[in-house]
Amino acid sequence: MLELSGLTKTYGNKVRALDGVSLSIPKGMFGLLGPNGAGKSTLMRTIATLQSPDQGSLTFGDIDILKDPQALRSTLGYLPQDFGVYPRMSARAMLDHLAVLKGLSNAKERKNVVETLLEQTNLSQHANKAVASYSGGMRQRFGIAQALLGDPQLIIVDEPTAGLDPEERNRFHNLLSEIGENVVVILSTHIVEDVADLCPQMAIMNRGQIVSHGAPSDLVDDLNGKVWAKTIEKSELSGLRGKYQIISERLTVGKVRIHVLADTDPGDGFESIQPDLEDVYFATIRGGQSEAAAA
Repeated sequence: MLELSGLTKTYGNKVRALDGVSLSIPKGMFGLLGPNGAGKSTLMRTIATLQSPDQGSLTFGDIDILKDPQALRSTLGYLPQDFGVYPRMSARAMLDHLAVLKGLSNAKERKNVVETLLEQTNLSQHANKAVASYSGGMRQRFGIAQALLGDPQLIIVDEPTAGLDPEERNRFHNLLSEIGENVVVILSTHIVEDVADLCPQMAIMNRGQIVSHGAPSDLVDDLNGKVWAKTIEKSELSGLRGKYQIISERLTVGKVRIHVLADTDPGDGFESIQPDLEDVYFATIRGGQSEAAAA
């Protein structure tokens, strides 16, 4: 279990990237969902011991991460949002090099580990090509391979599917699902579908705070009977924004499909719809922004 309690982080420009973040993250896939700038990457870097919070506590099992970061690093796999590679090194050579840095000193054992990871991430046939020449999806799979070195018990992946085509995204999902069966995997993303497809537990982060958390199905159930939809002309949109709590707008064939949040039937031609995780996300994020603006 990964335990976060009261984590705060304020940068020199007075931006509070973390504002009292507390979470309990169990074994399995855990989704951290939020818009760009919500503080997700700051939180991931803090958990990964790449920076320290101003205050708060952070433990993984019996490891006090802030007091003994090296103990966490020995059992951590990390795929950051952007990671660099040596331009001329092949995937096989680079994994071998990284395995040495991870402490795998036995050459025979290291070779077995490298070949197993190349096979697991479907990179065996491309293992002798330079990683710098890989497509986006192949680089992400290599990123997961290096994150799995050393049999980590905590794996962090930050925005792993951004920019991937549907086939690579699906392949990456399958890989993450397989990995997440026996260890703690934190998936940090702004893509709602990634969390809906992969994570039995999740949290939504905005403005440096955890604004909602739980099982995706429970969060969706909480909106049952509260989401209403209507297709309108674009010219009607500005007038309706002041009248209803619009949580999402989608342009469709020259018209706008809007979802609004209301405890009772708003009338005016709206129909009740079955909510999904995207509705939860937009209702949570836009609701928090409305409260902030009102304050």
